[in-house]
Amino acid sequence: MRTVNGWAAHTPGAALAPWRFQRRELRPTDVALRVTHAGVCFTDLDAVRPGPGHVRPELFPLVPGHEIVGEAVAVGSAVTAFAVGDPVCVGNIVDSCGACEACRGGDQEFCVQFPTLTYAGRDRHDGSMTQGGFSDEYVADQAFVYRRPATLDPAGTAPLMCAGITTWVPLRRWEVGPGQTVGVIGLGGLGHVAVKLAKALGAEVVGFTTSPAKAKDLLDLGADDVVLSGDAEAMAAQRGRFDFILDTVPRPHDLSPYLTALRFDRTLCTLGIVPELRFDPQALLFGRKRLAGAGSGGIAATQEMLDFCAANNVTATVEVLPIAEVNTALDRLAAGDVRYRFVLEVASRR
Repeated sequence: MRTVNGWAAHTPGAALAPWRFQRRELRPTDVALRVTHAGVCFTDLDAVRPGPGHVRPELFPLVPGHEIVGEAVAVGSAVTAFAVGDPVCVGNIVDSCGACEACRGGDQEFCVQFPTLTYAGRDRHDGSMTQGGFSDEYVADQAFVYRRPATLDPAGTAPLMCAGITTWVPLRRWEVGPGQTVGVIGLGGLGHVAVKLAKALGAEVVGFTTSPAKAKDLLDLGADDVVLSGDAEAMAAQRGRFDFILDTVPRPHDLSPYLTALRFDRTLCTLGIVPELRFDPQALLFGRKRLAGAGSGGIAATQEMLDFCAANNVTATVEVLPIAEVNTALDRLAAGDVRYRFVLEVASRR
């Protein structure tokens, strides 16, 4: 076994603290990477500070972190894709059944047997629980390890492994590109990356926000226009303007004005994990609009996204903290005090 230093919550709701634990020895197709940076996602916050009805004590101690950047330090005997020293990344899944329709089609994130999560998942070989990237080393099968283009800043790359791929997949699925007008609802970890990606794909990009203070931020990120979604008159003026709208808001809100803003026979895709979606069915039916969902991405899409970001100089806008300040990052994330993602510098603890 490989002894690893990480930061874990030992009970639900507890602060993260240093923890030495064991990772598996390398299997023939495994890659071990030294973690240099790890993004902090709302999923991490929810995992270690679960709300009522979502507490799973059996998952603790729990090391979060599924936006992992580092370099390969060891490879298994059958590894062909990587060598020691290669810059690499790991995202939010690290295995899948490989046999279902979704897996065969390259959408491993929708594995019907459920993919193995980077942390709080069950290893498909030995049944052990996976532990995440808030640690100095991670081990994963080479199929779920990605090559980081050398031109990409490692800290800015980390959130691409979740926020980046989650927004990239629908932008590609609905063929966003030149000549289209694309709306992005919300300006957070996902929304700010979506603006950058849609702009790099050649679309006219419009940001929807409830906050007038965020208008300049959206323009600075590359948006061509900003609409204040709390202004009913401004929203009414958007009728029939958009070829595609990507909703990144993680809380309940009314989708009806955004459906009305779509052109005929166009799509609104929602990414937020919310308990309910609210909309007037007439707003969906009139104009043959479509309401769709998406989540994360598979192996090929993730590498495509990284290569596109390198070619177009796209990374997340991040605030970097040493891993010893992980609890500060979680507290500030819970308070909404982040622009736009925290990234932990894991190597700083050495």
